[in-house]
Amino acid sequence: MNRLTNFPITRRWPARHPDWLQFYSLATPNGVKVSIMLEETGLAYEAHRVDIMTDENATPEFLSLNPNGKIPAILDPDGPEGEPIAMFESGAILLYLADKTGRLVPANGSLRLETIQWLFFQMAAIGPIFGQVGYFNKFAGKAIEDKRPLQRYVAEARRLLVVLDHRLEGSKWIMGDQYTIADIATIGWVQNLITFYEARELVDYDSLTHLPAWLDRALARPAVQRGLNVPASTA
Repeated sequence: MNRLTNFPITRRWPARHPDWLQFYSLATPNGVKVSIMLEETGLAYEAHRVDIMTDENATPEFLSLNPNGKIPAILDPDGPEGEPIAMFESGAILLYLADKTGRLVPANGSLRLETIQWLFFQMAAIGPIFGQVGYFNKFAGKAIEDKRPLQRYVAEARRLLVVLDHRLEGSKWIMGDQYTIADIATIGWVQNLITFYEARELVDYDSLTHLPAWLDRALARPAVQRGLNVPASTA
């Protein structure tokens, strides 16, 4: 029996492979965190495109999985104790997948906690601030004549980039030589800031010493390249 049929989301996005992890998302900076993680771990998964531009994330089926109505979300038929589990919030999903696979988060207690600190740094600071830069620099906020909001968020985005740049001094990855969920959470946001949000010059990205090389290393990973394009565009 397909136990996933008990979840309303499968009525709108049917599972062709109900024994695989079901991934509901769009290729946004938050969405690609999970798709990159899935590609890095090699878990079998089925991607479902949730079109936030047509409010598919506000449908009853999606809200049954994530009442906050945000992508990404997952439905794992093989959760704890072998029972299906539904999860939302990208950082929580990364931690869940890391623990499920025993990969991409240190097993050592202090190093694990340090990795989680940097994951939360992305969740609490980088994502919200970079997103505001995008809003005021490229989207509806661009029409606001008063440029103080844009200036405020650009200044804070620059400060956060410098924090990352200092962290990466003498290190290949955020956690030194170990590539982790802290890196995976951050890749899409940094790339998005300087490309899609068109803020490369605004935040003086090219003056940074260590961060650009980190991003280049991350983007060179085959799993990252695959994950950046999941779910595939329908255009």
